[in-house]
Amino acid sequence: MTDAPDASSPEPAEILTTQSAPTKLRGILGHLGPGLIVAGSIVGSGELIATTKTGAEAGFGLLWLIIIGCVIKVFVQVEFGRYTMIHGRTPMDGMAEVPGPRLKGRGNWLVWYWFIMWLASIGQLGGIVGGVGQALAISAPLTVSGRAFNEYVDAETELTVKKAELSRASELGTDDPAALEKITAKIQTLETTLATSAYHPPEKVKIKDLNTFIASMTAPPWDDKIWAAIIAVVTAVVLVVGHYSLVQNFSTIMVALFTLITVINLVMLQNNATWAVGVEDIVTGLSFRATAGIATALAAFGIIGVGASELVVYPYWCLEKGYARFTGKRDSSEAWAKRARGWLNVMRWDAWCSMLVYTFATVAFYLLGAAILGRSGLDPKGSEMIRMLAVMYEPVFGHSAQLLFLFGAFAVLYSTFFVANASHARTFSDALRVLGLVAGSDAAHRFRVKLLSGVFPFVCLLFYIAIPQPAFLVLISGVIQAVMLPMLAGAGLFFRYRRIDQRVAPGVAWDICLWISAAGMLVAGVWAFWTKLADMLWN
Repeated sequence: MTDAPDASSPEPAEILTTQSAPTKLRGILGHLGPGLIVAGSIVGSGELIATTKTGAEAGFGLLWLIIIGCVIKVFVQVEFGRYTMIHGRTPMDGMAEVPGPRLKGRGNWLVWYWFIMWLASIGQLGGIVGGVGQALAISAPLTVSGRAFNEYVDAETELTVKKAELSRASELGTDDPAALEKITAKIQTLETTLATSAYHPPEKVKIKDLNTFIASMTAPPWDDKIWAAIIAVVTAVVLVVGHYSLVQNFSTIMVALFTLITVINLVMLQNNATWAVGVEDIVTGLSFRATAGIATALAAFGIIGVGASELVVYPYWCLEKGYARFTGKRDSSEAWAKRARGWLNVMRWDAWCSMLVYTFATVAFYLLGAAILGRSGLDPKGSEMIRMLAVMYEPVFGHSAQLLFLFGAFAVLYSTFFVANASHARTFSDALRVLGLVAGSDAAHRFRVKLLSGVFPFVCLLFYIAIPQPAFLVLISGVIQAVMLPMLAGAGLFFRYRRIDQRVAPGVAWDICLWISAAGMLVAGVWAFWTKLADMLWN
């Protein structure tokens, strides 16, 4: 079905300059970009935090679900991009067209739920900026209590790992008694360090009243929150003065650096028999069995790969890159159809190339989490999350591991925080327009984007100060995004069959994959909703 152009719909002013799409590989690669921005947003929260936490809880058994989570959503992603290129309109306009309950001039059920997801996403970014603050507080503590806290938790974490290493070495039947003695001596040294530390952890007491609880608790220092505040200020300033190219180049460089470090770490880990990932581990991970940690994995499913938030955001970056502008305003000419097919081909290259990047990174993070955190019994959460994640790099990089990881964690977490705030400013501004709450002109939209770019980093900071649990904030957002996945899958099918121009319609093979993608997103969304509902009813 081909829909006629809607004369009453406002067309972007910039949809004036058309351009033929490149056909050679070099030209196509030169026009990639939106997917790299999305990858910069993905690798921080989904891969570094949610994926490694899943590996820590489930071991290798859910590798298959992690891979599916990365690949399956790309088909819906492309349909959202196709809609914006055909009509020159935003994803929020398209979502407002999806059938269902609505208020005239005030959006519909899908836009309304998007607001709920947006709020959870801001909380997720609170967890991200908290993670950045933790990384900086570890590498550069600002207070005396912060340094004492670092020394204590470093020793506590290393003690857990050494005990796990000793146990695993004994299980594997090592023939190196000297190595076992060295580990045992290190354990004794760490126990002495903890006993004489200037920092005293809070005691576990029964809470009789609030005063008793406060008196018995020694809270971690505020170094991470101070650093998070500094990061929020810097981000707000840079986003207010920045442009598309800044976001694209920054996210690409940051993600590439840490992904390279992680892959090198995983490869070199194979030289360590205690922590190496064996063929049997990979076979277990691809055996399509539900194991412990499935709830965390399904929470992660909403944000690994292209999450619900990124599905909505991606077409906005496509619009800023110029794909719709180069295609031109839709008409009945063959020239328009040829341009549209060409730029749709570029967009597919963009989506699939970025998928390869973040899937590669996701698998590496998951395997590290399963191999080291899972075997050590460490669960990255709370104020020690970043420190526990750094453990994944110690078997290869030794004493320099923490510094190396902190650089990498800062790179990908800050990249996520930076890109996602830029994305949220654009989508939130547009949602206000679709709901009829603000003016719809391009100038008004640009002003709102700058204003929100300066405000949102501080809203994220407030979330972290109120709830200083980065992993919790990220996974809650993952659940809410997972619930929205089937809604967006339905919107993608609506775009494919009710808002398509048959001259640029995909083939049968693509349609089959799109339906499989939608079915997978439906299963993930229903399961996430059901498991969380069960938790609320029975726990």
